[in-house]
Amino acid sequence: MRREYLKSYEEFSDAIFRYCYLRISDRDRAQDLMQETFLNAWGYIKNGNKVLNFKAFIYRTATNLIVDEYRRRKKNMSLDKLQTFGFDKASTDHEAMFNGQIAREVIEFMEKLDDKYKEVLLLKFVEDLSYKEIAEVLGITEKNVSVRISRGSKKLRKILR
Repeated sequence: MRREYLKSYEEFSDAIFRYCYLRISDRDRAQDLMQETFLNAWGYIKNGNKVLNFKAFIYRTATNLIVDEYRRRKKNMSLDKLQTFGFDKASTDHEAMFNGQIAREVIEFMEKLDDKYKEVLLLKFVEDLSYKEIAEVLGITEKNVSVRISRGSKKLRKILR
């Protein structure tokens, strides 16, 4: 059990960090949330609970922690704040992808989307989750995921024009 958990941590920790970072725009807090996510998952598994799809489970756990974080903050982060926390010189390899003009522009465009569209687009195109996994993470139907991706993509294309 422990060996499988450690393997899953190695496989998913960078992706969960990236997901948290893109959602809350604070590098240090994203690192904390990633660690909390895996601690919560370990506690759940250690208590004898079964997890059929660890990838969906870990993203769902992270999403719940992010929602709690939003509730604590009760305000949205601005692009300026995002740049303050995320677009300076990266300190590790997995953070290097956040540098550069392209990343700034993508984040700026994504900021203009409603959260429900931004979330599914990040899970699909950044984290490469399947519709089924996204549905499990968000607690919605696969059809709803499909509709949100379609509508979100349309809105993003409109913003890009």
